[in-house]
Amino acid sequence: MDTRCRVCSGTVREFIDLGRQPTANGFLLPSEVAGEFFFRLAVGACQECRMVQLLEEVPQELRYHAGYRYHASGSAAHRSHFENDAKRFLRTELTGPDPFIVEIGCNDGVMLSTISTAGVRHLGVEPSGDVADLARAKGVRVLSAFFDEQTAADIRIRHGVADVVFGANTICHIAHIASVFRGIDQLLGPNGVFVFEEPYLGTIIEQMAFDQIYDEHVFYFSVTSVKEMAARFGFELVDAERIPLHGGEIRYTIARPATRAPSESLAELLAQEQAGKLSEEQTFAQFGSNVARIRDDLVTLLTDLRAEGKRVVGYGAPGKSSTVTNYCGIGPDLVPFVCDSTPSKQGHLIPGSHLPVRPPSEFSDPYPDYALLFAWNHSKEIMAKEEDFRASGGKWIRYVPEVEVL
Repeated sequence: MDTRCRVCSGTVREFIDLGRQPTANGFLLPSEVAGEFFFRLAVGACQECRMVQLLEEVPQELRYHAGYRYHASGSAAHRSHFENDAKRFLRTELTGPDPFIVEIGCNDGVMLSTISTAGVRHLGVEPSGDVADLARAKGVRVLSAFFDEQTAADIRIRHGVADVVFGANTICHIAHIASVFRGIDQLLGPNGVFVFEEPYLGTIIEQMAFDQIYDEHVFYFSVTSVKEMAARFGFELVDAERIPLHGGEIRYTIARPATRAPSESLAELLAQEQAGKLSEEQTFAQFGSNVARIRDDLVTLLTDLRAEGKRVVGYGAPGKSSTVTNYCGIGPDLVPFVCDSTPSKQGHLIPGSHLPVRPPSEFSDPYPDYALLFAWNHSKEIMAKEEDFRASGGKWIRYVPEVEVL
């Protein structure tokens, strides 16, 4: 199935179909199951600009709302990462007489709280009411809105131009990307930078991280496609840097043309993508085949463990857990429940597959034989915290880049 590219209007050719899926962070109560929303989760690549993207779009109002349950501050690694981001901006870009930074999708203020403490002018743009209130409680100034061209114009009238516009795990979520860039054009100062950190297509394909594909992730950026996208909207990609967040992301820096010299890191990553044939049809087709194999291997393992009388519990209920459980058909018959530390998820069900989410205290009451690690991008942090599980004879199950028992 082909559709039109959201960046350049070229033809987008499908290469993987993960089936009927719900909104990944639409955790629901048992009484809400009957009205659950589903869509076809399929991904394709543009034949012109090579941008990888969803074929079907879920309305943003269904994805981001007052009950949105992802809290970026929930991980110690995330808190440390975004504190370092803030300090980096304070040291490099926010050094003028009255600097100003805007964050698109500030979530619970995990980054801007450090900016606020430093006394620097800032504004978070966050459409999800509950997490926006958490940010405000940390002293962060927040505008409850979706970011687009009109929002940017209003911010400029009220606050002036920005030295930095920042987004983390946000820009790839926004389907109206042309409006975003028109907004950046209005809001960004002449020497300002637009910096965003997003899941990396190269990492997704290399690690077989198919569970990074879900409704919120409209785009799957490569350095090549972001460079092309920036140019089409009148900007220049000047830096791209690997960062470890979420198993492997890229931090992109975009500026107005000819205002900054492109970095060596950018050139290296572009060369790596070309050598690795990241944007070629064969690469995408092989990815689809490998994902189907992982599905089959994981279901076989879980089915065999059930037949042996072994107890398997899920660990972590990130948005990606929805993709893998629905694609693989993993229900409570194979995994009776999932433990997660986010209070707002506890007592709810993982969308679509309806696995109950319970507090971490139930993980050790008693320990299961196996733990299926949905939050695999936090594996080091989790395994260090759960040493007693290993000592009790428990084993971890991972499914990326392949199914294995640890």
